[in-house]
Amino acid sequence: MSTTVTSKGQVTIPKPVRDFLGIGPGSRVSFGRTEDGRVELRPEGAAPKRRSLADLRGHAGPGPSTEEIMALTRGEVTDGA
Repeated sequence: MSTTVTSKGQVTIPKPVRDFLGIGPGSRVSFGRTEDGRVELRPEGAAPKRRSLADLRGHAGPGPSTEEIMALTRGEVTDGA
């Protein structure tokens, strides 16, 4: 696999390499030289945990019931309004 260096010195790490190293958006990486003179890319620490929609369930707090929402859409006045 190869990639091109931009005029700003940036490169895109190919997806198979990112997947293999477990790095993604927000991950930190470092570069180091090996004893034989090669340069290696090393992930720093664990990759940031991705949140799923299930992680966010219940964070908005209790809301109106289905009946209350339907009454609002019909323009009806409920006990709480």
